Amino acid sequence: MDETGEVTLLLQRWREGDPCALEDLMPLVYSQLHVIARGYMQRERHDHTLQPTALVNEVFLRLVNQRKITWFDRVHFFVFAAKMMRNILKDHARAHIAERRGGDGTIRVPLSDEIAWIGSAPEQILDLSRALDKLEALDPRKAQIIELRFFLALKMEEIAEILSLSLATAERDLKFARSWLYKELGDTSQSELP
Repeated sequence: MDETGEVTLLLQRWREGDPCALEDLMPLVYSQLHVIARGYMQRERHDHTLQPTALVNEVFLRLVNQRKITWFDRVHFFVFAAKMMRNILKDHARAHIAERRGGDGTIRVPLSDEIAWIGSAPEQILDLSRALDKLEALDPRKAQIIELRFFLALKMEEIAEILSLSLATAERDLKFARSWLYKELGDTSQSELP
């Protein structure tokens, strides 16, 4: 059986209550989680106390404490893990801000063509996280497309297939979501968007 099928079977066993399934799952998903963590950490400040390996380990610790497993295949699992990493980094950013006790609350996150944000300050991480949470409340599919594209680095064709959408619909949703994030994050220099 290939790794993809094995991951899905282990997730099913874990969802059914098999405590050994998570232990068997770890070696199969570790390298992909590490890639996701490296992607997140590249957008963090250079003096961040977490390293990609520590971020993955923190995810594993939180997974052990999961009571309700809601993912059914490897893609849903990786999206959930990416969201968990974002929450871990958000918690670290909050702690860093609390230590500094400052800021006026007005934070701008500039956007680029491919990645919908650039910035590594704790405030920017929190703003981005809040914006993605808000987008998810408004339109979960568009938020999921952002996560699949920018956090899991999937191609648009893969995203369309995973979400059972046409490529044109997936691309339209991505364009909308990037524009929405741009507006939500408050940057007014429209020249940076394609």
